[in-house]
Amino acid sequence: MILPGALAMIDLLINGSVEGVPIAAPPSSSSLGGLYRVASTGASGAFAGHEGSLAGYGVGGWRFVAPVEGMRPTERTSGVELAFRGGAWTSGSMRASEVTIGGVKVLGEREPAIAAAAGGVTIDTQARLAVAQILAALRVHGLIAT
Repeated sequence: MILPGALAMIDLLINGSVEGVPIAAPPSSSSLGGLYRVASTGASGAFAGHEGSLAGYGVGGWRFVAPVEGMRPTERTSGVELAFRGGAWTSGSMRASEVTIGGVKVLGEREPAIAAAAGGVTIDTQARLAVAQILAALRVHGLIAT
């Protein structure tokens, strides 16, 4: 629940789980603790003048927080993490130098390009096709350079 005053602002920032997509006007029925992203243009009603902000509804009414670089609320309906980067919200992307699962590194920096199979004494077209498909998948997922 969002409380009045400074505690309301702290609650709004700590419990950042926003409702759906950005909206230009306050919802017709807002429950205590509701957190919304205000549209970047055309905000109206209580949202007027707060374009691009986070809007939290609490006991004292609406409270607004302008997003800052690195904010990372979750979108409640989809469970996707949002991030405020470069003056805009991004959805569903993650930045990391590596991904570790169970103490084991499973993803790290992108590896250099791998050339397609060519030449050889015995040419196995099925094996080459399989290798080409594996390389294509690694490129599409950004795991190796193109």
